[in-house]
Order: sequence, then C-alpha cells, then structure tokens
Amino acid sequence: MWLEGKHILVTGATRGIGRALTVQLIQAGATVLAVARDGEALAALAWEQGPQLQPHACDLQNADARQRLIEAVTDGRSRLDGLINNAGIQIEADYLATSHVDLAKDIATEVSINLVAPLHLSTALAPHLAQRPEGFIVNITSALALAPKQDAPIYCATKAGLRSFTTALRYQAGQFAPKMQVSECIMSLVDTDMTLGRGRGKISPDRAAQDLLQGIKAGADEIWIGKTRVLRWINRLAPALAARILRG
Repeated sequence: MWLEGKHILVTGATRGIGRALTVQLIQAGATVLAVARDGEALAALAWEQGPQLQPHACDLQNADARQRLIEAVTDGRSRLDGLINNAGIQIEADYLATSHVDLAKDIATEVSINLVAPLHLSTALAPHLAQRPEGFIVNITSALALAPKQDAPIYCATKAGLRSFTTALRYQAGQFAPKMQVSECIMSLVDTDMTLGRGRGKISPDRAAQDLLQGIKAGADEIWIGKTRVLRWINRLAPALAARILRG
C-alpha cells in the first residue's frame, strides 16, 4: 500500500505516538485529519505541518462530539482513506488497597477513550472506508491485551476488548469488503507522557510510528512493535511465562 496521497484520520495526534505518526504520514505525502481534544495544540501542529494537516478538535469521551467528527469527515467535502485509532489513557490503581473517590468517573474515562471511541469510529467509518480502493482501519492495542498487568486492570481490559473487536471486524471485512484492510497494532512500551516513570527498555515514538506505518504498507493483519515480536512467540509457546512477564 502507498501512503502518498491518502487522507488518514489519526486520533491523539498532538502527542506521543500520534504526533510521530502525523509527522511521518505527512512526510510520506499523506494528508492527516488530526484529531485531539486540545484545540490550541492542534492549531500549533497545523501551523507547523502546513496544509497537509486538517485539524479536528474532538473530545473522544463525548458521544455527540464523536458523531460530529464522523459527520465532518464523511460530508462529501472531505476524503477519507484510513483510520488509525491511537488515542489512549492509562490510570493505574490498586482497587483493594485504597479507596477511590472518582472511581466511576475514572473507569468511564478509560473505557470511553480506549474502547468506546475506537469502536464508534471504526463501525461508523467502515462503510465509507470499504468504498476506497485501499481503505484501512488500524486499532492500536498493547502487549497487555494478551495478558494483564497488576496495576492497570481497566486499561488492560479495554485493550483486550479492542483486540477482540478488531479481529471480529477483520472477519466481517474478509466477507463483505475484502479490499479493506483491518489491522491491529500491538504496541510495545513507548517513551511517552503516559508511560512516564513506568517500565524500562522503552522505544521512541518515532520508532513506534515507523514500524506501525511499515506494517500498514505491508498489509499486515497484526503489526507487532518492538519487544512484542518476541512476546508473541513466548505467549504461543509458554503463555504462563508471558503472563508473568507482563504482570509487573
């Protein structure tokens, strides 16, 4: 697949992996429909990247805001060739050791951003992308979709759910839209604001984005990033060992 000339929607486009993806896609000749909640950060990114970036401010937690975004990118004036659901949030919590004043709010935030938003965007935009010659959807999950870690149960659950959804959507595409590519990107630990102070052996957002885009161009159903390539085989051969590695 060629990225040049494609119009690709990227969520979480102003920070971390999303920003790296946006910059690299534009460098490859694509136009990026950049989605983020922070309108000022989007405006700054648009000024930096020029006319190949189309900013769309959207709070992905809000269903009405997501619907307005969907309508804006499918109104006939915009072209859409691909969707990369990258935005994510992780809240670490020990639910048995401490009380949580904002428990329901925190759970709703993680589930809305990590799971509900990509499900909504994927299902709403799939019919449009299926009409494109090389339409595609990429949902970014995590090694924690294979086995959870102790201190982020909700995050792990959302990534496992997104992994299952992406596989099922790929089955549907295979039957009803065989030209549409539906991929899961299983992300390694990346050096971003979300992982600040967590873990070791992180890769850079630029490296993560580069490997992800290579997977898109190769038409891979599953794009394994960094150490997840090794973990994939450990999980197949010794799932108990993989679970211990990821548990943290």
